[in-house]
Amino acid sequence: MISTINPIKQQLTFEKFIEQLPDREGRYELVNGEIMRILATRKHETIAEYIADAFKETVKQQKLNYWISGRIMIRTCNKNGREQGRQPDISVVDKTIWEAHPTAYSALLDPLQLAVEVVSTNWEDDYIDKLDEYQGLGISEYWIVDYLAVGSRELLGNPKVPTIFVYLLDELGVYQCTAYRETDRIVSRTFPDLELTVDQVMNA
Repeated sequence: MISTINPIKQQLTFEKFIEQLPDREGRYELVNGEIMRILATRKHETIAEYIADAFKETVKQQKLNYWISGRIMIRTCNKNGREQGRQPDISVVDKTIWEAHPTAYSALLDPLQLAVEVVSTNWEDDYIDKLDEYQGLGISEYWIVDYLAVGSRELLGNPKVPTIFVYLLDELGVYQCTAYRETDRIVSRTFPDLELTVDQVMNA
């Protein structure tokens, strides 16, 4: 995924960011007061869609009260307290929250139940910045899907292998992480009956 800075240079708030979102195709985030365009590879999109489809199938089978989308914008704050606008590759939100304001734009101030980020070459964004922001916002569950194994060896091991990290908030509001690889079944707090392995995701 490649991020390019939009020509708009003034330091935007989240509200102004939503008002000034460009009309041209693409996904956008508010990062340190500037609009950033997010470009994803086809493999990136394929993996995200595969996981989203698995979530949707589970919601349907279990009759769960969740809404799943890759187009939801959320307001977070970075470590300096500056508003950010993030658009996870997959967002899972309580359907009651989603339907509470049907005429509103798809921007949420409430925490998601689950966010998924598929890692690209700018992997620090997902492993460091978004991890900190999502924890601060109180997102209960956060997946980092490193299909390219581009994270550090400290995270991925040596040799580095594709890994899915699942972060769960504990009672103190701090993320606790479990790493899943190869034939591991991914254990999700949000979808406890989910039948999905790392290999299935990586081979999507």
